[in-house]
Amino acid sequence: MNLSILIPLLNEEESLTELYTWIIKVMQTNNYSYEVIFLDDGSTDNSWSIIEGFASENPNIKGIRFMRNFGKSQALHAGFAKAQGDVIITMDADLQDSPEEIPGLYNMITSQDFDLVSGWKKKRYDSVVAKNLPSKLFNWAARKTSGVELNDFNCGLKAYKNIVVKNIEVSGEMHRYIPVLAKNAGFGKIGEKVVQHQARKYGETKFGMERFINGFLDLITIWFLSRFGKRPMHLFGAMGSLMFIIGFMLAGYIGISKLYHMYNDMRYTLVTDNPWFFIALTTMILGTQLFLAGFLGEIILRTKNNEERYKISTQVNL
Repeated sequence: MNLSILIPLLNEEESLTELYTWIIKVMQTNNYSYEVIFLDDGSTDNSWSIIEGFASENPNIKGIRFMRNFGKSQALHAGFAKAQGDVIITMDADLQDSPEEIPGLYNMITSQDFDLVSGWKKKRYDSVVAKNLPSKLFNWAARKTSGVELNDFNCGLKAYKNIVVKNIEVSGEMHRYIPVLAKNAGFGKIGEKVVQHQARKYGETKFGMERFINGFLDLITIWFLSRFGKRPMHLFGAMGSLMFIIGFMLAGYIGISKLYHMYNDMRYTLVTDNPWFFIALTTMILGTQLFLAGFLGEIILRTKNNEERYKISTQVNL
């Protein structure tokens, strides 16, 4: 199979029919063997009924419906697990991503041997203040932190080799950082393609300004996980040990200094009257806590259960 097209969605009943017709036209024009997997993330409108209608008339149309809204990352995780195509394309259901971009992305994967190609919405039709400027700041921070040179991390239109999606773990809100996850997994050939961005035709965006705050927090998380996720003791243990040693040496110096003054009949103060004693004590306590945090992190990594992060209500053609 040439292509698997994954479309996560939430309450997009107005756009689904137009999107479906457009995708099928592109598939037939290019003679692709394909599957389209709609990932209904707990829609409360008629989105699922429409998807079932597509599936009944076209066996290449498949669907996964969550019992409630679990998030875009969980939807993509479910889709990646089911995708069978040599190339996986992800796109949003709101018609802001054009299916006409699919052949170009497909060719970059198959002909130029990219592991992953991310779309770049160079010209956007979103609000400048609410989306464009925060997005530029977010992408700049992501580039500097991750080392992945992309201009638009958050573009939903991306293409992957099948082997890439089978070897990355998308959880939480990490769908923004799939290129970083791919790089950390060893897939280094990551490209970018300028794609057409269209103004939203139906409904309203499901994401607000909070996504940028969450995005920066997730960026810190992925930075930590990429470096210390497998061995938290390397960070917390080292920091804790260093702080404990500094505190212990400082406390020892304070004690030895007092004994020296007492032995030589010199004026001295009580240890508890010396503010440096409490600084030393606090440093040792914090060092011990950091060391224990690393130790507990190691235990959790070795005993954790891989619990299912979402519940599937219904599937069609799968």
